[in-house]
Amino acid sequence: MAKNVKKVVLAYSGGLDTSVILKWLQTTYGCEVVTFTADLGQGEELEPARKKAVTLGIKPENIFIEDLREEFVRDYVFPMFRANALYEGQYLLGTSIARPLIAKKQIEIAKKVGADAVAHGATGKGNDQVRFELAYYALEPNIRVIAPWREWDLTSRKKLLEFAEKHQIPIAKDNKGEAPFSVDANLLHSSSEGKVLEDPNVAPPDYVYQRTIAPEDAPDKATEITIDFEKGDAVAIDGKKLSPAALLAKLNDLGKANGIGRLDLVENRFVGMKSRGIYETPGGTILIAAHRGIESITLDREAAHLKDSLMPRYAELIYYGFWFSPEREMLQALVDKSQEFATGRVRLKLYKGNVAVVGRDSPYSLYSQDLVTFEEGAVAYDHRDAEGFIRLNALRLRTLGQRKRKLEKR
Repeated sequence: MAKNVKKVVLAYSGGLDTSVILKWLQTTYGCEVVTFTADLGQGEELEPARKKAVTLGIKPENIFIEDLREEFVRDYVFPMFRANALYEGQYLLGTSIARPLIAKKQIEIAKKVGADAVAHGATGKGNDQVRFELAYYALEPNIRVIAPWREWDLTSRKKLLEFAEKHQIPIAKDNKGEAPFSVDANLLHSSSEGKVLEDPNVAPPDYVYQRTIAPEDAPDKATEITIDFEKGDAVAIDGKKLSPAALLAKLNDLGKANGIGRLDLVENRFVGMKSRGIYETPGGTILIAAHRGIESITLDREAAHLKDSLMPRYAELIYYGFWFSPEREMLQALVDKSQEFATGRVRLKLYKGNVAVVGRDSPYSLYSQDLVTFEEGAVAYDHRDAEGFIRLNALRLRTLGQRKRKLEKR
């Protein structure tokens, strides 16, 4: 492999893996390393990452830490939720949707500092390597990408620890030995996989769950809330206006307290294998139910059905890493057009792991009580009109039935 790299921007968490990668880049490529740490609401203190980078010889001016929580929710999570995106019918794409933003910032920093390469810590078995690199190349076609897990021979935690000790990389005590599972987290969700979770026939241990209490431990009384929407985006809870990140954080708290948002999923990775993950998306689970609630009274039937038919494709594009592709942007334009009148208020009940929509109201509602009522006085609908409607729709079925009867008589 060519080693002619002068400066590389590394997606850096400060953990064991990316700290080893940092030193490995210095020793293998002999290049200057710039670190980028994103605050996506993972709930961890990020200042230790800065201190660790300094300890490993990174110049202060080459350490970038950015609070991206508002941008993450406003420009990535909310557009995705306008589409009601679910991968394979269940997964709310919490990890997938974070990768394009991290990659975008890496490329921006690379341009700012004059770096000729970017690097990430994703393994060669997972989806994240694809997501990062497709985003890199979409935003900077000529960028050099370094993926250490596809290059080095540090193929086990034991080897990582040996490399760390050899190069005097500080190791947190809880990283000694075998970790029970790996965790990725941001403001939308937490994802746990590997080790004790690898057998899909074994229930996850209780300690795996970090964002939610068990539904059976949730209060015996339902929590009632309202969510206000403007053009498909949530803007207020119980009438109180909140920023996108603050709103999602509040929904996370409500979901956690009511045991909402747990998912034990065996999914199909883009690279071809099946994997088992434990996902916790408390706020997102509430939000998608509420969003469907407001759409139920503001979207025309055919518009809603078309949108739902395209949703699996949209979700796949995000899961596979094609956020910056023209096809995702085209679908986003369609989705956003559908949200012009998705404005109003949804009432929900949260109870022991469940989210129920119990009311919805909008100044643009298509729901007409005059049309659906069984009471006298409805003048907008003539029941006799249904006869011709049914006969026309039955015409082809009757024709097929007549042919079938002729064949049976032969």
